[in-house]
Amino acid sequence: MNYIGISNGFHDAGVSVVDQNGNILFASHSERYTKHKHDKELSHAIIQDAMRYAPGPYEVHYYERPWMTMLRQLRAGQRIDFGTAKTRIGRDILKVLNDPKVITHEHHLSHAAAGFQTSPFNDATVVVIDAIGEIDTISIWDAWYENGIAKYKKIYSKKYPHSIGLYYSAMTARVGLKPLDEEYILMGMAAYGKPIYFNQIERQLLDNSTNVDFKENLHIGVPEGFLDGADDMDIASSTQAMVEYLIQNIMGKARMLGKSRNLVYGGGVALNCLANRLLGDYFQNIWIMPNPGDCGSSLGAAALGYGKKLNWTDAFLGHEIEGPYPSNKIIDELLTNKIVGVASGRAEFGPRALGTRSLLADPRGDTIKDKVNEIKRRQKFRPFAPVILEEHVHQYFDMPRGWNDSRYMQVIARCRHPDLFPAIVHHDGTSRVQTVPKDGSGIRDLLEKWYVLTECPMLLNTSLNIRGEPMVNDRHDANRFEMLYNVKVIS
Repeated sequence: MNYIGISNGFHDAGVSVVDQNGNILFASHSERYTKHKHDKELSHAIIQDAMRYAPGPYEVHYYERPWMTMLRQLRAGQRIDFGTAKTRIGRDILKVLNDPKVITHEHHLSHAAAGFQTSPFNDATVVVIDAIGEIDTISIWDAWYENGIAKYKKIYSKKYPHSIGLYYSAMTARVGLKPLDEEYILMGMAAYGKPIYFNQIERQLLDNSTNVDFKENLHIGVPEGFLDGADDMDIASSTQAMVEYLIQNIMGKARMLGKSRNLVYGGGVALNCLANRLLGDYFQNIWIMPNPGDCGSSLGAAALGYGKKLNWTDAFLGHEIEGPYPSNKIIDELLTNKIVGVASGRAEFGPRALGTRSLLADPRGDTIKDKVNEIKRRQKFRPFAPVILEEHVHQYFDMPRGWNDSRYMQVIARCRHPDLFPAIVHHDGTSRVQTVPKDGSGIRDLLEKWYVLTECPMLLNTSLNIRGEPMVNDRHDANRFEMLYNVKVIS
């Protein structure tokens, strides 16, 4: 039996497959196949690719319970999305899978399982913070293994409409960005402003910030006229300061209520790498699965079907471009042109490029940041991340407490030598660090060879994507990138 986990219907549809021995055979995003960013629907292409790695029979596990969502919509007076898990997935998709059994799981439990059953821990306090599940917006769980079976006990929850995720999305819209898409841009903008509206946000939007009780249902955005005339950068800084304060309140509660000092953190809010620097103040060990949002819940649903600890090795679980990792060709291009794309091996599961669908550059040049932003047609203030040999990270970055490594680019750290690496340092002197262990991966081999040649243990790493589209998935996508942006993409 292979367990297929599916998330779809709201945003960022995904498919994951786990076999009867706990091996993750496949995990990817529907958007990579349809080329529609944050696509909420499944496609036959992703199902066909998944089936290549995992022949049937299948048991399908769905990441939430639609009847609970309908109940919340009814209570809130919202438009009701009628349908079962089977109708959401699609009868045509299920027919391709030979009409398997479909089992549903609670939304936040799928988030929790995606984190805990991929983590290195035997017990954990699990915190899930997102926009909204069926009804929960925040949940805290005790998680442990009993005779090898994963067990979960919910010990706290916050219900809709009181939501940290909806708050951040509403403020994203307030500064003219696209909610459920460009929250990461708002996070980057925060470095350019001052949190001068923190008290006003607390006074006008929150009933009780300690308990995360909001006055308004921010699902429909902030009230009309809110912070009119305010500078967008100051709004961003104030928004980030408030979200960090609210997250800290939840982490303090989790520390008090949870049995374990190991933290597993999931839900879309766990992608806020700036706030993640604070987690070590509450827990000794931290695990955030590299795809903690809704797409990653497809793996959580499959994990719940399997029931035990998964054999997690790395995040390279998607579509494969066959062939050895082309380290030498990449270095030749870097030495010649300073910037190169790479599309090789299996694609990353998660929103961040980790070396197999990346645009790489020498981080030392004064003009590199602007050149890469120009290639990607992004705002010039946007920062880039470094990918660095793990054993060198403390020489170049002050890692936050609780973060000895950051293998999935999940936390920011202050750069010790910003003048030497201007391309990967943000306006506030920090970088969103990706560390690479001695794992035999292609990106590890590349960095080792780059270090021998240049005495520089890092590269600039950003996602390889055409503006407005998801990351490159296959070689056809890579060819389009080369043609549009005149940057060589090596496979």
